[in-house]
Amino acid sequence: MKLLNAALIFILVPTLTPALALEPLSVGLAIGVASALTGYLSHPRFYCSYVECCPRDGQRLNATALKAQLDSRLFGQHLAKDVVLKAVLGFSNNPSPKKPLMLSLHGWAGTGKNFLSQILAEHVHPAGLRSKFVHLFLATLHFPHHDQVKLYKEQLQNWIRGNVSACPSSVFIFDEMDKMHPGVIDAIKPFLDYYEEVDGVSYRKAIFIFLSNAGGDLINKAALDFWTSGKRREDIQLKDLEPLLSVGVFNNKNSGLWHSSIIDRNLIDYFVPFLPLEHRHVKMCVRAEMAARGYTVDEDIVQAVADEMTYFPKEQKIYSDKGCKTVQAKLDIHEDLVMGDTRARG
Repeated sequence: MKLLNAALIFILVPTLTPALALEPLSVGLAIGVASALTGYLSHPRFYCSYVECCPRDGQRLNATALKAQLDSRLFGQHLAKDVVLKAVLGFSNNPSPKKPLMLSLHGWAGTGKNFLSQILAEHVHPAGLRSKFVHLFLATLHFPHHDQVKLYKEQLQNWIRGNVSACPSSVFIFDEMDKMHPGVIDAIKPFLDYYEEVDGVSYRKAIFIFLSNAGGDLINKAALDFWTSGKRREDIQLKDLEPLLSVGVFNNKNSGLWHSSIIDRNLIDYFVPFLPLEHRHVKMCVRAEMAARGYTVDEDIVQAVADEMTYFPKEQKIYSDKGCKTVQAKLDIHEDLVMGDTRARG
């Protein structure tokens, strides 16, 4: 700020004769104008319109916009939408939360875990994953070596401590938790606990999100049991799955949360299940992708793409084994037909 004042004074006071340069009124006027401009340029509303700023304390999420995005972009996940929406809005509206928000999202690939975390990140920090306040960790990229767990834990603690110090409402997303070496994630346990501060830093406004395929088999079996008994998938409640997930993940040796102190201390606020997607949900994904590309939605092509996916169980073929993960690639195969149809209707 002192440099900015000096620069403005230099601009406003051009080269003058020695007598004029020392004239008190001219210098005083220049300093006054410089101070006024400095105050204006450094005002948060002006400054933050050009540079990304950490949200102000007490700034709330737009509940209507978040719900609208979840409804229009996330398909077949009534449980995940309901739980996450209530959890995030409750956390955002709480002026003094007792601990950070900790969500653990579970389900097979392509069911929408990454998608939901991106939507959530965008509503906390508009730049989403591009934001300097949103931090994405990939287990196989950032923590690849089993013999360096101690180093990873130190680096992770330093990274989180530094970034929360800079922005209390930082978002941390840990993907591929099922591939993370056990013990690494326990490094963040002190930051998730019920402490006002840890070494002078408060973590209570931060959000932590785990993404994992672990527990997907348990979720799929529960969904199939509901279908077999003639119940609607929309009747599945969180209480039907959350206890199975917490115990299953804790005892899963192929999970980064195996015997984790984070689960043992009940620091995960919600285990969020993502249900396997049915044929009708895959069609919703195809329509959304066509619309996103600016194509005219052709139901014949929608049907064709959905039919090319593989489904399980082998006999009933109810659920897509890749969710909507390969919809984009499948649609690329039909690019010529889609483009021709769009041009014809346009």
